[in-house]
Amino acid sequence: MPTRAPQAERPALRPPLKWAGGKRWLVPYLRHIWEGYVGAHGHAPRLVEPLCGGLAVALEIRPRRALLNDINPHVGNFYRWLKRGLVIPEDLEMANDSGLYYAHRARFNELLKEGKETGAEAAALFYYLNRTGYNGLCRFNNSGGFNVPFGRYAKINYARDFTPYRAALRGWRFTSGDFERIPLERGDFVYADPPYDVEFTKYAKEGFGWDDQVRLAGWLARHKGPVVASNQATERIVRLYRKLGFRLAFLEAPRMISCKADGRKRVMEVVGVRG
Repeated sequence: MPTRAPQAERPALRPPLKWAGGKRWLVPYLRHIWEGYVGAHGHAPRLVEPLCGGLAVALEIRPRRALLNDINPHVGNFYRWLKRGLVIPEDLEMANDSGLYYAHRARFNELLKEGKETGAEAAALFYYLNRTGYNGLCRFNNSGGFNVPFGRYAKINYARDFTPYRAALRGWRFTSGDFERIPLERGDFVYADPPYDVEFTKYAKEGFGWDDQVRLAGWLARHKGPVVASNQATERIVRLYRKLGFRLAFLEAPRMISCKADGRKRVMEVVGVRG
């Protein structure tokens, strides 16, 4: 079974959401690992991402089968509508305007309170808020309300018709919940990209702290199949991955971070492989 359809049959599909810490830059490295496994075993496994985020890796590798999970239920809801071929109606205005942004943010949070978070309107509003809010962040307060401020971009290109994604996502399943609840199959190719091991981890109201990093690494190490994990190369992450038997490689990420504007430095990424 080929790993992917010929290029002529695979129109490029960009990640529809902005995502802090997206891994498009890492895809060539990950594809090399994926294709090496496929070549060695003669078949393409199911791709599983326990923290799929912006979907950059899956959309580039384009497996026939995938199980893609995120703790954030609004991400999962948007992707499930994407799989159906979401078309955002013209009567839902999308513009790079602060007044409209905060009005749509209020409406989105109203839908959440009313228990209507799985509908098409919630998916469409989540897309707009993601594209328009600050730096592609997806942040919630302790009550579960979306609280990312207006982004102040110079220009934003919005999409309304997502039907081109329908064919590519046909064999993909989207779930929302804790990664340990994912029903793994023996031989699944698992790629995990947790939030960086840094102070800010509030990507969902539940957060993602050090205990979660340890729990995730242990869960990955127990899987009977190929596993790849990427993270910021902090000393304790490197020690943890080595202790669990991951083979490590270090790459320089194409971005800089710091809690102080005048102290930015390059991020070193560690990629751990097992199986």
